[in-house]
Amino acid sequence: MIRIEGLRKRFRGAVVVDGIDLAIPAGQRMALVGSNGAGKTTLIRCLLGEYHYEGRITVDGLSPHGDRAALLMRTAFVPQLPPPLRMPVSELVRFVARVSGVDPRAVAAIAERLSLPLEPIRSRAFNKLSGGQKQKLLVAIALARDVDFLILDEPAANLDPPARAALFDLMAERGDATMIISSHRIDEIAGLVNRVVELDRGRVALDDHVVETLAPDRLLRCEVRLGAQEPVFARAALDWGLQPDDSGLMWRGAIPAPDRLRFLGFLTRYSALIVAIRVEEHEHADASP
Repeated sequence: MIRIEGLRKRFRGAVVVDGIDLAIPAGQRMALVGSNGAGKTTLIRCLLGEYHYEGRITVDGLSPHGDRAALLMRTAFVPQLPPPLRMPVSELVRFVARVSGVDPRAVAAIAERLSLPLEPIRSRAFNKLSGGQKQKLLVAIALARDVDFLILDEPAANLDPPARAALFDLMAERGDATMIISSHRIDEIAGLVNRVVELDRGRVALDDHVVETLAPDRLLRCEVRLGAQEPVFARAALDWGLQPDDSGLMWRGAIPAPDRLRFLGFLTRYSALIVAIRVEEHEHADASP
């Protein structure tokens, strides 16, 4: 449980975060949205213990300042702006592995899914990579870690469309972690979250929970027809348990009701390919697709 009570942060006398109160239960996936300058990144930096602030923040009863080392071991973070690191990629991955215990092979596997093979760039300095390469590597390092909290500040920035799709699929697979996803585009992350908090001039302007109306033992039987075959869609659809017909254009499967929102979010990322969708609710989880 993350508790934020009366959070206020000033920079040179200007109030950037102005009296925010939030309670974020374990396992919740929260979108933090708002225009540039709304206070999203400042709130995240306070939560990570990087800024001093007025008010109180606790994470499972721990303080971001007094217990920072312990909390950082349980938290993976993707910053909005990449740090100006000069170390080679291979050294950076080894350093992260040594400090956080992450398996370098897991980092490489996730980077591969983001279309960033690490072998060709292992000797290059991090700060010499392109913006997209930096973002993919930071995402791979964060998502390779087995942590309780994932905090991602504009994680899709600088990513090409296939990498964005892979990122959202990877995030959807981490349903056990508490997530805070900062973005100025709610349409991109709507399918990943069950709560939306909008900031405006440092205050909470909207706090909207997604209500789950289907019982957890129910299934959604789905049919998705494509206008053309697409390997990226095919890989993601197979991960969801969908199966293609002989043409490769019709995909069928059954989705657990609690995953409805994430599944619809997955479909929206391929809306340009999809020509028809049919979804039917079934009473029991043993209903065949």
